[in-house]
Amino acid sequence: MKEAFITSWDAYSKYAWGYDRFNPVAKTGSQMSPNGLGWIIVDSLDTLMIMNLTSQLAVARRWIHRKLSYDQDQDANTFETIILYLAKAVDLADRLLGAYESPSGIPFASIDLRTARGIRSHADGGASSTAEATTLQLEMKYLSNITNRHVYWRKAEQVIKVIDDNGAEAGLVPIFIDPHSGKFTSREIRLGSRGDSYYEYLIKQYLQISEQEPLYSELWEEALAGIRKHLIIPTKEAKLNFVAELPRGVGGLLSPKMDHLVCFLPGTRALGATGRLTEAEARRLPSWTTEKPDQMDLARRLVKTCWGMYKVTKTGLAPEIVWFEVDDAPLQPRGKGQHAIVQQQ
Repeated sequence: MKEAFITSWDAYSKYAWGYDRFNPVAKTGSQMSPNGLGWIIVDSLDTLMIMNLTSQLAVARRWIHRKLSYDQDQDANTFETIILYLAKAVDLADRLLGAYESPSGIPFASIDLRTARGIRSHADGGASSTAEATTLQLEMKYLSNITNRHVYWRKAEQVIKVIDDNGAEAGLVPIFIDPHSGKFTSREIRLGSRGDSYYEYLIKQYLQISEQEPLYSELWEEALAGIRKHLIIPTKEAKLNFVAELPRGVGGLLSPKMDHLVCFLPGTRALGATGRLTEAEARRLPSWTTEKPDQMDLARRLVKTCWGMYKVTKTGLAPEIVWFEVDDAPLQPRGKGQHAIVQQQ
């Protein structure tokens, strides 16, 4: 893995240093803004640190210090920018605060980096992605912690309160939300694109703040119950459990589609069950309730499905989206008291 990264990094450094995009076949680079935003360099910083590539890291940090500037007219995606950039963090975060200046506090999908003006999405009726709006909290709260500037924390925290005020049915949230009204604009529910990170970051936020904010734990537990009741169904032949979608919301027909992005869920379920400990350590604690073994069991069955996505292809690469063959019965709408069919393996 390290050798593969070094090979890619050396090629980028030689042929496209400082550019946002790198075409390895043509050996050329291009920018995503007038002067570039250093996407590849900034996004690689943590990898350089983890792999202990100190000389490459020094060169990257020097480029950021001398060359990188956010003072340019560029429509930048709020979500992608926050999760990738920590260099020059305060300068960038202050500009990104403009994305939160909506009537509801739900961040606009994009931001003009020069003017710090939030920009509604150019698609989806101007709605913001629920996953993107609820995935910015870890970085913003961490920045508040290390800078002692609590404005980042307040802005990010407001988003979760708006989401909670919508009163999601069964803990499952639709995938689009209007930054003006703060209301969901669709009924579609999925744990893939546009929905995934909301669920993934609930338990991570709860653990990030040392389990001091019960709202995140409550939303997480509601979501786990809703996922199990409404979304988990087995495939027709192999009886693998997977997470289906609800195009028309809770109470509608399920779709046998699962994005590869949903493969965050097994690990996140295990993280929630063990609280950052090993399973053996967690099992010895009083907090190991009767629900925890069930969470771990379902996590293992879901990760088997994700593993199968790689196993069945000739290349060994999983598809981005999978449509499973299922019987008709598991796809039918569920009334109160009805549960998704979970296949024991």
